[in-house]
Amino acid sequence: MKLLTKAEEQIMQSLWKLGEAYLKDVVEAQPEPRPHSNTVATIIKILVDKGFVGVTPVGRVHRYHPLVSKEAYSSNTMRNLVEGYFEGSFSEAVSFMVKQKEISVKELELLLQEIKNAKK
Repeated sequence: MKLLTKAEEQIMQSLWKLGEAYLKDVVEAQPEPRPHSNTVATIIKILVDKGFVGVTPVGRVHRYHPLVSKEAYSSNTMRNLVEGYFEGSFSEAVSFMVKQKEISVKELELLLQEIKNAKK
């Protein structure tokens, strides 16, 4: 799966929230200052070409919808991050977060509980 640029990811975040949307809906979902609709249309075209977004013609306009789920993209991105920076070790990534004080003991306990529940 290809990685998205920051601008592409911002558009995808909107589409993941909206589910299906017209260009004007995607523009309105962008944070201020909103990009011009031509800019959003160009980014959507790139996302269509990359296989992230599908298009349904509705009269003279297009309705867009995500072809890649947020979960699938998040999983792939996380895997790439761990492989690129932590030699593929998720435990090294978590250890780094602990050392950087980015994750608390309570959060670690919740993660441990999730792991235990997943094994059942």
